[in-house]
Amino acid sequence: MPVPFADLQLQYQSIKSEIDGAIASVIGDSSFIRGPHVDRFEREFAEAAEVKHCVSCANGTDAIWLALKALKVKPGDEVITTAHSWISTSAMITHAGATVVFCDTDGITFTIDPAAIEAAITPRTVGIIPVHLYGQPADMDAIMAIANRHKLWVIEDCAQAHLARYKGQPVGSFGQAATYSFYPGKNLGAMGDAGAVVTNDAALAEHMTMLARHGGLVKHLHQIEGINSRLDGMQAAILSAKLPHLAAWTKARQDAAKIYDAGLNQIEDVTVPAVAPERNHVYHLYTIRHPRRDALAAHLAAYGVQTGINYPTALPFLAAYGRYEHRPEQFPNAFADQGKILSLPMFAEITREQQDEVIRLVREF
Repeated sequence: MPVPFADLQLQYQSIKSEIDGAIASVIGDSSFIRGPHVDRFEREFAEAAEVKHCVSCANGTDAIWLALKALKVKPGDEVITTAHSWISTSAMITHAGATVVFCDTDGITFTIDPAAIEAAITPRTVGIIPVHLYGQPADMDAIMAIANRHKLWVIEDCAQAHLARYKGQPVGSFGQAATYSFYPGKNLGAMGDAGAVVTNDAALAEHMTMLARHGGLVKHLHQIEGINSRLDGMQAAILSAKLPHLAAWTKARQDAAKIYDAGLNQIEDVTVPAVAPERNHVYHLYTIRHPRRDALAAHLAAYGVQTGINYPTALPFLAAYGRYEHRPEQFPNAFADQGKILSLPMFAEITREQQDEVIRLVREF
């Protein structure tokens, strides 16, 4: 039985009339750039994220840049982030003018190790960007305690963690700002690129809005130099159509994770994702560890089961950061994980039969 890694077409078919209606509405009123559909989605997503303000933008990468620039990051500043994530997190620190400082993960949850953050702080440190990787919140109590003690700001990277919660509080509501991606494969995905920054700080929201709209809140009135990073009306309307389904889709992912856990956690050499106490994992990815990851992936592929590796090279060891001459012993957990991690098929519509097939093939291997 072939099992796809994700099935965006199946999701579309399940709410086809709603998506088609949203697209037709945008075409009907020609509100392709900004307009009522974008304004509506910003209000709706702020409510869903339980924050006061949502600033939409072109993609999740721009979202990180907007937050950094609004927090007035400048050359000479250092910003701490995790050693294991997608490159957007670290690259935007550099593009905003600061120096990126990597910290190891905790070896259990794939999220940043607070003890490593504390050790990495210098007089030049201005902020921390924890990543809620794969859909599990980072240890926000410890991170916020460190930030408050050292007077640092925090930007939460929530690109993979829509609706995740830490001790009952929604991710994205702890720091000064939080960034989201609505890339098509995300738990809440557009049909193209899309992103947003959320915050409870009205002044910060206004600054980020200006930055994303050529430096002004009103066309032709440019108060600062900004960029062109706008969520288009079509994507906003599609996201608004999908948003009411997000809670149910999240529950379906969590139920699917329980099936994987029960079927895989007794198999030798397979380590299922550990969820730390009082953290609500939303399983954007279901990522196991296996010492012969590549051979296992090849075995699954031979039977039509698609898998992914997120991410095969930890950030400090990418050619893009060769200038820092990082060594494996500086990031032992991230370095070890990059050779063991394997993401199994995970999407809200995955069937029990599909999961049983994946479990059977892993056990067979």
